Amino acid sequence: MLPVMDQANLLLDIDHATVLRGDRALLADFSLRVADGEHTAILGPNGSGKSTLVRMIERRLYPLSPGDGRDPVRVFGRARWDVTELRRLIGVVSAELRRDFETLEGLRVREVVLSGFFASLVLGLDHDVTHDMQQAATRALERVGILALADREVATLSTGEARRVLIARALVYQPRALLLDEPCTGLDLSARQEFLGHLRELAQGGTTLVVVTHHIEEIIPEIGRVVMIRNGKVFADGPKAEILGGDALSRLFDMPLRVQRNETWYSARVA
Repeated sequence: MLPVMDQANLLLDIDHATVLRGDRALLADFSLRVADGEHTAILGPNGSGKSTLVRMIERRLYPLSPGDGRDPVRVFGRARWDVTELRRLIGVVSAELRRDFETLEGLRVREVVLSGFFASLVLGLDHDVTHDMQQAATRALERVGILALADREVATLSTGEARRVLIARALVYQPRALLLDEPCTGLDLSARQEFLGHLRELAQGGTTLVVVTHHIEEIIPEIGRVVMIRNGKVFADGPKAEILGGDALSRLFDMPLRVQRNETWYSARVA
C-alpha cells in the first residue's frame, strides 16, 4: 500500500507500472511515490530495473496501459508532458545521456548546456538561442563551478568535469528536481568527493534530488529515504538509517555485507 500524499506535493507518483522487453518484465507492477522536497536514493544491483525506471520517468520508455485510460506514471501531478516543459521541472542526468554525448565530437561546453533548452543533443539551425538562454547557461555553469570551461571541447574534459557539464545542462531551467542515474560512475575518489559536494550544495539550495545508484557511498547526508529495488520491484523502502541499518543490503545484493556509518555517511564492505 502506497502512503497517502497530497497530489499537489508529489514529485513522482508511479502506480502499478509494468515495462516489458519481449516477454520479460523490466519493471513489474512497480509503485513508488516521492514527495517534492524529499531527497531519495534508489538503490539496487545491476539489472534490477534502475535504468528502466529512469527512462520511464523521463518518458523515453512507456509502461503498459492498465486498460482503464489511466497513465500509471505522473510527474508533479501530471501524466502527459511536452518534453521541453517537463525539463523545466525535473532535470535528468542519465547514463544514456552521457553515452549519447560521448559519441559526438567538437561540441563545446556552452553548446551542450544550451542544448538543454531544446531537449536535444546539439544545437540545430532551427534552435533560436536567446540572450536570456545565454545568461541562464552562464548561471548554470557558475552554479556547478565550471564557467571557466565554457569554451572548452567536451572531449578534452576529465570525467568529473564532463559530469558537471551535464548537471549544468539539467539546471538551465532551474528545475525543482534532479534525477541522477549512477552519477559517480567513472570518477576517481577525489573527483567523486568533489562531485558529491556539489550535489550536497544543490540539495541544500532547495533542489530535490533523486539519486539512482548501486553504491551506498553515493547517498549524501541530505538524502533521508532509501528505496531498494530488485528484479523490477520495490524490495525495501524507508528512512535511510532504518533501511541501511539492518540486513536488507545483504539480502538485496545476495552477499554478506557489513554497513559502516561515519557520522552521516555510509559505506559497505564484504563481511
